[in-house]
Amino acid sequence: MYRILIVEDDPKIAAILKSNMEKYGFEARAVTDFRNVAGEFEAYAPHLTLLDIHLPYFDGYYWCRQIRLRSSAPILFLSARSGEMDQVMAIENGGDDYVAKPIPVDLLMAKIRAALRRAYGEYAAASAEQPSIASGTMAAGSLVLDLGRSELAYRANRTMLTPNERKLADALIRSAGRVVSRERLLESLWDDAEFVDDNTLTVNVTRLRKKLEDLGLPGVLLTVRGQGYRLLPPEADAPPHPNPNPKEDRP
Repeated sequence: MYRILIVEDDPKIAAILKSNMEKYGFEARAVTDFRNVAGEFEAYAPHLTLLDIHLPYFDGYYWCRQIRLRSSAPILFLSARSGEMDQVMAIENGGDDYVAKPIPVDLLMAKIRAALRRAYGEYAAASAEQPSIASGTMAAGSLVLDLGRSELAYRANRTMLTPNERKLADALIRSAGRVVSRERLLESLWDDAEFVDDNTLTVNVTRLRKKLEDLGLPGVLLTVRGQGYRLLPPEADAPPHPNPNPKEDRP
């Protein structure tokens, strides 16, 4: 049974969410100590967290960053704010998805089930048809993705990835050297891209591009105008690739 942690300071909303989680067959617990959300997270070890933005003491963005230091388990933000920037901030701070209040229960449950499938179910396993250099790892040139650890490595450098960054890296590495459409990348993150603002994908790609730069790989993740993105496989002892196509940009 999947465990879901509810971080919501309105006791009525928390009770309704808990009741719905249990109704749909999940185990659920609501946080009671809002000074120590990270501690309750560690004690409960949930498979997924529902996280409000407006909380006592520290906001949901802060707690999302703290949870990300401990776990890559899915985090769904819940908020009365419905603006685009609020959703962008939720994703940039490590969240996987966003549901605006008042919460549509059917949509929330669909997003929860989709997030759990991606993280733990049939979508989590790497395809046996894809090449890998070791169990649970895959590579594009000398760039290595460890799926189990949610970690990218290049030479001696390593960086941790959020769940969405890992899924993007997975899709791009599997098609390294080829263009991957925005639609395909959206589908790799969410089962139903209809509910996802296209800007959310842009934010996640920007974050992944920054982590590649931090690894020493500037310019390997290209934006192909009107098509999608392309990852250039880096060679172990080669400098970053020059731009082979004038229609491709490196923002």
